[in-house]
Amino acid sequence: MFDSRFYTEMNNMKVYLVGGAVRDGVLGIYAQDKDWVVVGSTPQQMLTDGYLQVGKDFPVFLHPKTKDEYALARTERKSGKGYTGFSTQFSPDVTLEEDLARRDLTVNAIAKDSNNQLVDPFGGLSDIKNKILRHVTPAFVEDPLRVLRVARFKARFHKLGFVIAAETNSLMREIVLNDELQHLTPERVWVETQKALLEDSPEQYFYALNECGALEVVFPEIFKLFGVPQRSDYHPEVDAGLHTMMVLAHSAKMKWKTEIRFAAVVHDLGKADTDPEILPKHIGHEKKSAARVKEMCARLKVPKSYEQLALLVAEFHTQCHQALSLKSSTVLKLLERLDAFRRPERLDDFVKACEADAKGRKGFESTDYPQAMYLLEAYRLSSSISVDEILASGYQGAEIGVQLRQLRIKLIENLKQTFISP
Repeated sequence: MFDSRFYTEMNNMKVYLVGGAVRDGVLGIYAQDKDWVVVGSTPQQMLTDGYLQVGKDFPVFLHPKTKDEYALARTERKSGKGYTGFSTQFSPDVTLEEDLARRDLTVNAIAKDSNNQLVDPFGGLSDIKNKILRHVTPAFVEDPLRVLRVARFKARFHKLGFVIAAETNSLMREIVLNDELQHLTPERVWVETQKALLEDSPEQYFYALNECGALEVVFPEIFKLFGVPQRSDYHPEVDAGLHTMMVLAHSAKMKWKTEIRFAAVVHDLGKADTDPEILPKHIGHEKKSAARVKEMCARLKVPKSYEQLALLVAEFHTQCHQALSLKSSTVLKLLERLDAFRRPERLDDFVKACEADAKGRKGFESTDYPQAMYLLEAYRLSSSISVDEILASGYQGAEIGVQLRQLRIKLIENLKQTFISP
């Protein structure tokens, strides 16, 4: 509902709630963030009314009390390459419809006035009813970022049954063919991807990008996984790309955090580098995967917290799957390599990503994964050993570390027997 404060302070200028808050309200979804468009005002009038200007390229203001964003109605004209290649015009004469026309999707181009009446010049309400993600105008092709945004909205609303309109997908493909995606900065690609990973169906982001040809350009490492065969006894779904999407879907189903979801989607990148002569086997794909992860993270400037977990999952997920058959000393080495004794939260993230890998296979979705509990318990027992007791037993220098490892290995060996005993 509207608050009259938003209008009495605006000196009879027209103010409209726009964008996601209106869309989500129609869908019955709570929207925390609210964006407003002001028609018939000037920057000076906004400043006089106590608003704080924050936009550099065009006037955006923060409400002095609510801190909601208020933008002057504006139009945009393509003036260069990429998503920043636009010139912006704003004046009191710009209409609400002209402002809405520059938006990406019809479902985002609906406004609500001070009487709670919806203004819908581009059919957004009909598209919400029919669950369609459709571009507003042909000017959609001028902004390459919209390819990623539409894919992200597909990831958000897939569970509600939304699909991308065929004509919109055609425009997305046109953007790709015109090499506009090359002008997206790594930082912007990562921002959109990080948001997409947090959606309910993040795998749909990558499917949508693949459908319009953008996946090969933006994420070539992931694109190359599709069509790569795997052993059907381990992977009934066979296709490595499909498996990757299933792993990501499981991590989202479990509501796991974004770092785990990213690790899930890049854990098998090395399978695209397997020698065709040995397919469908993927011997040594783990280290190849880690190398690919490192390259991707460098290119997209992925935050270190994401990269570090993804590298560990890529290189050691097979050891996690084999944990119950590994020597106890090897299990301890794995815990040390994961830096579990200093960063136990990383171990928890690691085993979750590996569990997603194990369950992201056709027919294995509900299979137990005792390896996770085994490694977590192995860490708990190993970290419970007191160095003071070792010192009290007379050990000194390097002997302390040797004795600590021996005690840890013994505890892990005893634990292993409880997991494998019938």
